[in-house]
Amino acid sequence: MDQIEQIRYLNSVLLDEMREYRAQAGAFPTDMAAQRRLLRSLMNVRPPKPLRPDFLTAQDALLSAEREERGVVDADALPVTEQHPRIAVWQGDITRLRADAIVNAANSALLGCFHPCHGCIDNSIPA
Repeated sequence: MDQIEQIRYLNSVLLDEMREYRAQAGAFPTDMAAQRRLLRSLMNVRPPKPLRPDFLTAQDALLSAEREERGVVDADALPVTEQHPRIAVWQGDITRLRADAIVNAANSALLGCFHPCHGCIDNSIPA
């Protein structure tokens, strides 16, 4: 399956779960960028609950390919702060960062914001 097929498959699974978004999804153009934006939007509004294994496999393949295309920054190679030898501060696209932890000031429910394509950190880290 190539990337656009993966995106369309993932969108179809999510739209089967969330039928209330079908009309809006139908208004999206069919090109890769628009369908990827639709996927991001659907993932942002989907309530946290288990996903089918085949969805997770396709999602992992898509996100892994996207990560490899952008390149990965190894957090262990970043310069550390003067205050602590195990703390590094980095400015950049956090979806490229390979790290054990990323500090995030999450909400009290520890859930995402559920606003599609909003700029907050929980909508930025794909997996």
